Amino acid sequence: MDKLIISGPCTLSGNVRISRAKNAYLPILAAVLLSDKPIHLKNIPELQDIKTMIKLLSNLGVKVTKNGDITTFDAKDLNSHEATYDLVKTMRASIFVLGPLLARLGKAKVSLPGGCAIGTRPIDLHLTNLEKLGCEITLNAGYVEAHVAKMQPTSLRLDFPSVGATENLIMASVFADGTTTIENAALEPEIDDLANFLNAMGAKVTGIGTQKIQITGVKSFNEVTYEAIGDRIEASTYLMAALATGSDITIEGVQSKHLQFVIDVLRKMGAKIETTDDRIMVFKSDLKGCQVDTAPFPGFPTDAQAQLIALCTQVKGISVITENIFENRFMHVPELIRLGADITLKGKIAVIEGGMPLTAAPIMCTDLRASAALIIAALATKGDTELQRVYHLDRGYEKLEEKFSKLGAKIKRVKE
Repeated sequence: MDKLIISGPCTLSGNVRISRAKNAYLPILAAVLLSDKPIHLKNIPELQDIKTMIKLLSNLGVKVTKNGDITTFDAKDLNSHEATYDLVKTMRASIFVLGPLLARLGKAKVSLPGGCAIGTRPIDLHLTNLEKLGCEITLNAGYVEAHVAKMQPTSLRLDFPSVGATENLIMASVFADGTTTIENAALEPEIDDLANFLNAMGAKVTGIGTQKIQITGVKSFNEVTYEAIGDRIEASTYLMAALATGSDITIEGVQSKHLQFVIDVLRKMGAKIETTDDRIMVFKSDLKGCQVDTAPFPGFPTDAQAQLIALCTQVKGISVITENIFENRFMHVPELIRLGADITLKGKIAVIEGGMPLTAAPIMCTDLRASAALIIAALATKGDTELQRVYHLDRGYEKLEEKFSKLGAKIKRVKE
């Protein structure tokens, strides 16, 4: 099992290019199941979750070839409708194949998903609304078994603006004979990206970027080449790492509007940040504490909460962070405390006393975003921090050591 050794404190400098968004490419990859024409995707990040999804597609009969930075998917001859437990157990995003399989084949058998242990993330919204589209669904021995003779277009209203449910229902509706409406849809940019990809193939999705999305069914799709948006959570991570270490860096390859709420919060803390459409420049800043609640987009993302807490250990004053999305997303806090951070948990609230010096200690990753928080803290910590169980990081951060090393960090991967 690999571990990282991070020597700090350090100062970062230079430019870092953000990878394409994992959370955009995962549903897009599932959507290739909808087409019998070749799909060419550019710059797919080399991440464990992406590799797992591609392996899942291959198991369903999708032919996958790679030429340079373009990966081609040919789903003309699907030979299975089953997403098995051995793959699904490691990645929650596998549930995305449910909608496309039903739309394309009229049947699907998908193991109940796994992924990070950050709290309950039920798929009820997926299943109940698929039933409203005419699907028959049963749960049997840990599998979702679903069948549909013909998708029935209808009006759906989500009880909660779930990203995954919004994306799955969009994909499930693309061939329905009529118009399906999804109200109280989630607003995350990755949903817009999926809709834009589907439209590039020939789908008719309107209301993009709003909470009322309409999908008018079509008969077939076209061959297409597409590249996903930049990863706003990766960008947020490098942004906070720069501020935590008093550094000047430039972040490239991400639309700054996709993390505007994060930037607004950091500016209120005193951060000096300049932006263009696809570039973020951050400068050494004198920061103060903050009070932040996580919320669905366009609010402060739960996926950046852990990184913000790590940053708050390095600023003046008290910060109060409230986690409103997942009930078990403070697993990074005990590890930060091991480094010397002063953090008190009160239910879904974390209170951070900033300015406490951090000292190196062995720590371990507990989930994907918690791992990023520990990287940020280690960069600001005196001594050599040993970070174990970094396979969590590999699920969502491409070439992390290489990118941080180019910025001047002393970070190396060691085989145990």
